[in-house]
Amino acid sequence: MLKSLKITTAVALTALTLPAWAEDHTIGALFPLSGPNAVYGDVFMAGSDLAVEHINADGMLSGTMSIAYEDSQGLPQPAVVGMTKLVNVTGVPYTLSAFTGVSKAISTIGQRSSVVAVNGGGVGPDLAALGEYFWNVIPLVNLEVRAVVPYLTGEMGLKKMVLVYIDDPFGQAIESELETAFEGSDAELAEVLSVPVTAQQFSGVAAKVRSAKPDVVYVASYGAQQIQIVKQLRDNGVDAQIVSYSGYITPDALALPESDGMIVTGQAVDYASEDPVTKRFVTDFKARFDKDPTAYNVNYYNATLLYGLLAAALEKDGTEVTGENLLAKRLEMKTFDLVGGTVSFQDNGTLLSPIEVKQIKGGATETLDTVEIGG
Repeated sequence: MLKSLKITTAVALTALTLPAWAEDHTIGALFPLSGPNAVYGDVFMAGSDLAVEHINADGMLSGTMSIAYEDSQGLPQPAVVGMTKLVNVTGVPYTLSAFTGVSKAISTIGQRSSVVAVNGGGVGPDLAALGEYFWNVIPLVNLEVRAVVPYLTGEMGLKKMVLVYIDDPFGQAIESELETAFEGSDAELAEVLSVPVTAQQFSGVAAKVRSAKPDVVYVASYGAQQIQIVKQLRDNGVDAQIVSYSGYITPDALALPESDGMIVTGQAVDYASEDPVTKRFVTDFKARFDKDPTAYNVNYYNATLLYGLLAAALEKDGTEVTGENLLAKRLEMKTFDLVGGTVSFQDNGTLLSPIEVKQIKGGATETLDTVEIGG
């Protein structure tokens, strides 16, 4: 009995001396893993999984890090189900999000539960106002619009635009931003045409676009729908310049013959940078996937690496890794070495980035202009 008591006491004392944070780390991710937006899930995971591999290889944290993926389908309702599971069952302090509608739907859960949500894919400008627990590692679409409209109307001399947009919070945000961008200029937003979220037939929309005789057509959609809009515009005789935002830059869209010549915008990343974080990311990404990374790969690598940096700093302080403490540590640290260089957050939790205006040629993009723009 005495020997047993000594062993029990020793075990208890050992447990008391072990650091409370010496345990594995799990964060969540709400990505579209099925349905018409699944192509984005593959792109996002390529970045986040590589970051986990690097964090674990470096022994950055006291335990092994992993990601619990939930399928949002790119839609608010399944995203809320997934977020509820991640918060209440898996117990994550930090999750990755994407898509404007999804992010707005899950942000209230994160705010109520003090769980950080980090967006690297949704670009609706109202994502900058979802509370202190919602962060963006991607420049929002208001910056993309502010960069491309002057280029279209000035450098290219295109004065008459028609907008074709998906009727959801993202599309509505782009409509509002474009209307503002054309105010006080000699160019005009001649017509706006909304399409339902589930629509895949656009011959009627194409007929209205042809009738308006625009110089330029802005397509604001995502996933399989945006590809069908562009294809059917061209198939139905629309020969105006087509423009879209960073969400168009996916492998399927770039490979579409009808995409050739389109103007697209997106955040600027210097992939040739010699800083160690960027160089390691680019080298290992190319080795694993045999292709160049995109900004979405960068965003979700950075969003995941950001957790590693914050959690490592909390462990060093002997502080529990919770959503509250991750937020406090982000505010304390201020700057972070991520892919693309040293960055900092605005007060609203959003990173700024220069915007590139690009043209699609032969299945790839060529940069036409880089615009430094404030929030």
